[in-house]
Amino acid sequence: MRTPGKFPKGMLANTSIAPRSLLSFCIMLTALLISGCSHGGDGSPAGSTFLEANDFFAQGNYEASLDNYEKAIKKEPETADRELFEMGIIYSHPGNEWKSYDKALECFRKIIIDFPESAYRRDSQMLMFQIQNVIIKDHLIAEQHEKLETHRRGIESREYEIIALEKKIGILEQKVFELWTEPVDKVLIEKKKRRLTLISKGEAIKTYTIALGANPVGPKEKQGDNKTPEGNYTIESRNRHSDYHLSLRISYPNGRDKKRAQELGVSPGGNIMIHGLKNDFSWVDGFHKAIDWTEGCIAVTNKEIEEIARLVPNGTPVEIRP
Repeated sequence: MRTPGKFPKGMLANTSIAPRSLLSFCIMLTALLISGCSHGGDGSPAGSTFLEANDFFAQGNYEASLDNYEKAIKKEPETADRELFEMGIIYSHPGNEWKSYDKALECFRKIIIDFPESAYRRDSQMLMFQIQNVIIKDHLIAEQHEKLETHRRGIESREYEIIALEKKIGILEQKVFELWTEPVDKVLIEKKKRRLTLISKGEAIKTYTIALGANPVGPKEKQGDNKTPEGNYTIESRNRHSDYHLSLRISYPNGRDKKRAQELGVSPGGNIMIHGLKNDFSWVDGFHKAIDWTEGCIAVTNKEIEEIARLVPNGTPVEIRP
């Protein structure tokens, strides 16, 4: 144990302890005050108890260490300032699960009041000031944390409100859409975004997530390549008895598609549709959009193809972008 009154210059003299609070403060005190014990081995019963207390502390047995310091005080109350000082350090030690800042302050305060001539008096005053300073900072930090937690809970509550409101808006938009009777002007299909949009008078009135051909990148070039076409087409017919619930036939191949296929010496293929799910597989519903599975067509759910067919008459332009 070091000689009292010999704190390294600049260590505890700085009263502005970092906001890391009492944790780093106590680690520093432990290194300075507990290690290298050099007094207390005077051969007296109290001295032996003091050494046992230090041994218990070194083992991390803080409760036993405090018990021994209290025994040493009872055996030699006239030198209790030494034990009280060590007890104050242990009570503020971060590794002590029975840590009590109030009890640490009580120990240091008792030294100041009951032992005015103690060599530990000045150090006790300094430690009391530092601990009180840190406790104030801890309280401020705790208050800030509580405010942040309150704000977080408020934000979470608002997020739930927003989700509920968005759900209501979605329901209302669907009801409005179901009342829409005017045919759309255009069907826009964006392959990369896996999105089909119905457009009326330049405005998108509804969008759908789609599944494409199993080989979706690039324009369709030949029969059997499982690619979805790219270009400008029209809805040329519909089949209400389709193997895929209901289908709208796209006017593929157009002149450019035929020319490209002719240059490649292949058949351009055909029968490209916007359709629903294969009959008897309606239970799959929206899960089918997780992968591209068609032979080049554009797939939506059965309910969605019915909505689309209602507003997309034959002759409606269809733009398919990469």
